[in-house]
Amino acid sequence: MLERIHLSIIQEVEKQGSLTAAASALFLTQSALSHAIKKLELQLGTDIWLREGRSLRLTQAGEYLLAVANRVLPQLAMAEERMSQYACGERGTLRIGMECHPCYQWLLKVVSPYLASWPDVDVDVKQKFQFGGIGALFGYEIDLLVTPDPLYKPGLHFEPVFDYEQVLVVSRKHALAKVAYAQPAQLGDEVLITYPVAIDRLDIYNQFLMPAGISPQRHKTIETTDIMLQMVESGRGVAALPRWLAEEYAEKMDVVAVRLGREGIAKQIFLGAREADVDIDYLKAFVELARRFDGIYIQAGQSNKK
Repeated sequence: MLERIHLSIIQEVEKQGSLTAAASALFLTQSALSHAIKKLELQLGTDIWLREGRSLRLTQAGEYLLAVANRVLPQLAMAEERMSQYACGERGTLRIGMECHPCYQWLLKVVSPYLASWPDVDVDVKQKFQFGGIGALFGYEIDLLVTPDPLYKPGLHFEPVFDYEQVLVVSRKHALAKVAYAQPAQLGDEVLITYPVAIDRLDIYNQFLMPAGISPQRHKTIETTDIMLQMVESGRGVAALPRWLAEEYAEKMDVVAVRLGREGIAKQIFLGAREADVDIDYLKAFVELARRFDGIYIQAGQSNKK
């Protein structure tokens, strides 16, 4: 009774906001789409939308079907893609979601040798899943999630791939550039620059400032690492980044990495996957390569285990 096209219609009408736009996206005429909607509601015996002038609003039943569509359609698309790859003799596509802004540069250094080792596997990096990747894993929109904050749920597996230290990055001319380690109170008069992440997910807040009851004078968010560190270099704020990334930029910019607290803030990067997929050969190979890549950093004198 309920078919794939029905779920696609529900999803597209909600996405596009109008029947006209949804019909165009689905390559249907508006009359054909309207007929399909009426037929579906008759078959189900309940309204899916409420008509409010020219607009449509989902009923409770419609909201439920929309949730089903958002969950099922990506799985069907993935299944079709996999079957097509098998039919063509291809291995597959490894889709990686990012929940870690600075990890993108690290990831690029892992992807290059991986592609060389697995010529029949494509890699697709999806940054739109920053800070919402668990749902993308469950929804089969990605196969691997790069995250410093694993959320252990039934059906998911997280593998630690490398350790790193979160540090404060300041201009070389800043007074904190000369201290052995920064203390929370010393940031009370600073402009703290971070990526656009919820405060409760920022380590410098939840592991350093908040336990001491300290807030920075101002909190500013910037999406790109280059701009963030140009602001820091010009003395317009301080930032918190992984030590390996901070030291990489310190080689070309006038900035310094400073330990946060006497003991520092130790973190790990994890790769998360669905438990059912962890034994897929090309996925397992990527995880193993990512874990070994920390050793490459150490050999190059750029260890992130400071």
